[in-house]
Amino acid sequence: MTSPATTDLSDAHPDIQHAEPIFRDFGGKLAFSGPITTFKTFEDNPKLRQALEGPGNGRVLVVDGGGSLRCALFGGNLAVLAAKNGWAGLVINGCVRDTAEIAAQPVGVKALAAHPKRSDRKGLGEYDVVVSFAGVTFRPGEYLYADADGIVASAQKID
Repeated sequence: MTSPATTDLSDAHPDIQHAEPIFRDFGGKLAFSGPITTFKTFEDNPKLRQALEGPGNGRVLVVDGGGSLRCALFGGNLAVLAAKNGWAGLVINGCVRDTAEIAAQPVGVKALAAHPKRSDRKGLGEYDVVVSFAGVTFRPGEYLYADADGIVASAQKID
């Protein structure tokens, strides 16, 4: 499925939310879209792995990592899981690692930066909560559209 261009969506729907341009592309797919599922954590990723082990069904996982630049929440093994289980993509308010491995997977990944250090393994985090970062409030069940020009979010699906 081809995602509509964020520029076209922005022109046709000026009331949609536009994320601040703070994200870099890391995944093998530059354009992705789907219903939003959220996860909130800080420098800890076992529950993120649990989410990606489940069926993605074309959803986008929005991860609020608190904007931490001190470690990576997502890496190559998780990218393989995300692609295998049908996730359309991830938007991570935090860092990734294993960037070459992530780029080799057919999944969209936008994050703040790359960092070689792995996260903690305490098992902390919350699923399907409203999260806000980059000037956008992301709500579970709403829709996210991403491409090389940026990220937009909408309360309803836009074709």
